[in-house]
Amino acid sequence: MPTGRPCTRCAGPVADTTAASEPDPGALVSEGGPGPVADAGPGPVTLLQTLRRLDSGPRGLTEAQAEERQVRFGANTLPTHREASWAGVLLRSLREPFTAVLLCLGLVSAVVASWGTACVILLLVAVSCVLRASGEHRAGRSMAELRGLVAATATVLRRTGEDLPPDAREIPVEELVPGDVIRLGPGDLVPADVRLLRAQGLTVHQAVLTGESAPVAKDAVDTADGSGFGRPQLCFQGSSVASGSATAVVVATGARTRFAAAHGRTDARPEASAFDRSVHGISWILIRFMLLTPPLVLMANAALRDRGLETLPFAVAVAVGLTPEMLPVIVTMCLARGASLLARAHGVIVKRLPALHDLGAVDVLCLDKTGTLTQDRPVLDRALGPDGRDDPEVLRWAAVNAWWTLQLADLPAPDALDDAVLDTADEDDVMAYDGVAALPFDPLRRLATAVVRTPGRLGTHSLVVKGAAEAVLERCALEDKERGELLALAARQADDGLRVLAVATAERPARTREYTAADERGLDFRGFVTFKDALAPTAAEALKVLADRGVTIKILTGDHPGTAARACRDLGIDVPAQGVLTADGIDRLTDAELAAAAARTVVLARCTPEHKARFAAALRAGGHTVGYLGDGVNDLPALRAADVGIAPRDAVAVARESADVVLAAKDLTAIDHSIAAGRYSGGNIATYLRITLSSNLGNVIAMLAAGLLLPFLPMLPAQVLAQNLCFDAAQLAFAYDRPHPSVLRRPTVLRPRELLRFITGFGVLNAVADLATFGVLELALHGPDGLDDRAVFHSGWFTENLLTQALVMLLLRAGRRTTGRRPGPIGWAAGALAAVGLLLPVSPLGSLLGLTPLPVLYYLLLAAVLALYTTGLVAVRTREERRLDGLR
Repeated sequence: MPTGRPCTRCAGPVADTTAASEPDPGALVSEGGPGPVADAGPGPVTLLQTLRRLDSGPRGLTEAQAEERQVRFGANTLPTHREASWAGVLLRSLREPFTAVLLCLGLVSAVVASWGTACVILLLVAVSCVLRASGEHRAGRSMAELRGLVAATATVLRRTGEDLPPDAREIPVEELVPGDVIRLGPGDLVPADVRLLRAQGLTVHQAVLTGESAPVAKDAVDTADGSGFGRPQLCFQGSSVASGSATAVVVATGARTRFAAAHGRTDARPEASAFDRSVHGISWILIRFMLLTPPLVLMANAALRDRGLETLPFAVAVAVGLTPEMLPVIVTMCLARGASLLARAHGVIVKRLPALHDLGAVDVLCLDKTGTLTQDRPVLDRALGPDGRDDPEVLRWAAVNAWWTLQLADLPAPDALDDAVLDTADEDDVMAYDGVAALPFDPLRRLATAVVRTPGRLGTHSLVVKGAAEAVLERCALEDKERGELLALAARQADDGLRVLAVATAERPARTREYTAADERGLDFRGFVTFKDALAPTAAEALKVLADRGVTIKILTGDHPGTAARACRDLGIDVPAQGVLTADGIDRLTDAELAAAAARTVVLARCTPEHKARFAAALRAGGHTVGYLGDGVNDLPALRAADVGIAPRDAVAVARESADVVLAAKDLTAIDHSIAAGRYSGGNIATYLRITLSSNLGNVIAMLAAGLLLPFLPMLPAQVLAQNLCFDAAQLAFAYDRPHPSVLRRPTVLRPRELLRFITGFGVLNAVADLATFGVLELALHGPDGLDDRAVFHSGWFTENLLTQALVMLLLRAGRRTTGRRPGPIGWAAGALAAVGLLLPVSPLGSLLGLTPLPVLYYLLLAAVLALYTTGLVAVRTREERRLDGLR
């Protein structure tokens, strides 16, 4: 039996099982077949009516009946999930904004017969799409392997003939049909929607359906109590048995279960993710520049230099020079490499590559309390006497009750609260008593009684009663005032997030006849035992690390607000007075009001799936990048409403399928590793964009100026293409760089406005360096007429461009204090780029491109320009870092 699960025997705060209610199981309607089995109206459907409508009985179905119903109702499976094919993912990659921009440029290049440029662009597009499709297809295969690991079986009663007794056998859950009779025990998953026939001490864990941490007591009684998931006689697919045992009849399977209904109601992702929004914003900035540049070049050359359409290839080359051609490749390589490292080192599967960037951009993480911040088990907090002070005698009596109830009531194992009591109590104190009889817990009495014999007290039996505070106190010999004060004391403990059990005793003359519930009267009240959720061992440290990374935690739970707030306080999460919001509070707020309230809310309690999704959407509307960790059906809408949905490997299948990222375990440490990987990848992407766009903008400004000042084109289209290819090849190193740890301190968000500000400042500085190079070339060639030497000018500017780009790669990397670090991939790539700039003009290949060796004086003057350029870069970078520090 799985221990470590809270119990609903306490009178403390528990989740409202009706808050997340859904429609009853679907009617099983077919010609001649069973009709609806759940309550359809105000009157409850009795057990006998249910069996009649299902044409079944306590002995279960015959094999012939089961085969016929299997054909009629189909397999007991959810609607199948179709993975996108490799070709489908490849075609989807072509719709990415930058890919579309490059395809347009390739088409324009082909129109003006610039075949080299067109071929290179198309090659880059193909490489990018293949890399992305391969990465996402590998993630899809990993998810398929996970789905294969969760095959389950159920214990079913089947008969080979009408008059033969039933046999209990294990069959795959897919073969269950309405009318099957199944057996449930501790730890079993409920394989379909069922109606209980018999139950003994049964509690089920419905967290995946409602988000509540406390198991819900179930019983086979015909009652109209409860609604939705709270109906005691019904158990639902997706829940699991916490304690006790039961026999039940299947009333709904496959797509007719509530589990499937909740899955089917979820919609597709309503909005673009943080990565998509950023890429679209940057794409439109570049598109505007590219649409504006060629006409400007053409008009300026036609007006000032009397050159018309012959400058069109140069204008296209300038537009291409402004475009970060390698962006799709670099982005895909950065994300694919980060996803691969996460999978190998931490068992994290990134199903959608852009989700890794979104993880790095996350500044708000929404999660449930149970299983993440706390474990699925309670621990003893205190034992209180009637005066509210610590009293060890109360713990001793509670342990006696827990032990002898377990031994004498023939329970399979103690429930979670009894486990917590026995773990803390002194074993010798418990074993000093002899057990006589026990009345086990049931949902109607809400208490359990053990009858024991105290050594040395012959002729006397002691009744030890433990259960819900109201149930125990109403059976105690107390004045109304005293009972009210004790109930108020219990309520204060509950409001503080604790679960409460009351303990009482009574002395009775020894007897041989059986004890009954009628004997639980005139009790002497002993005190309360209180429980809190056991904290997850890694939660406190992981929360501290996430806070240092600038990630704010929001707790979204179906539990009582006091319970959630208590767990937060125990873990060091500050919960201000206005930091708790409930479902009722959300319903009274407009979307605009909720966006403001969500920013200050720490705990959202008693919430339904729709409330979780609306809360996540409100955070996004407030400008936050939202991650959501969930593992149940009740989390599906929020998983899809967040920028990045996260689910653990042991989550329900539909939650794993809907998530963007699948963790090896429901552990905040794994999320921290994932966020770190996302920020490293996002940092490299952001660095690449800053360096490439600022460098390209500077070159474009210089080219436009040179095109107007010079009697010839400042660089031949083939030379522009060769320069871009060299720079692009060097920038592949960004996919393998490890940025400075400072990039982990804040979310890596690609904000178009900030990027435009950055590239404008550094681009102008780069253009100044290029214009200074013109002056250097003039001095090196001895007089103004020297500039007529086109080959020398082209070669000089070609060399200067590659050297300045190498400097930019070294000095504008992500993070601070990068100049003193070891070379690494970026250092080696920058060195290779500088070597190409210096050696290509004097090589045979350089002559094919129209380049020629340069005079020695040029290199001396160029060194002075580069020194001044380096000084300017460092100064501007320092100022930019100070500005960013002020924003943190």
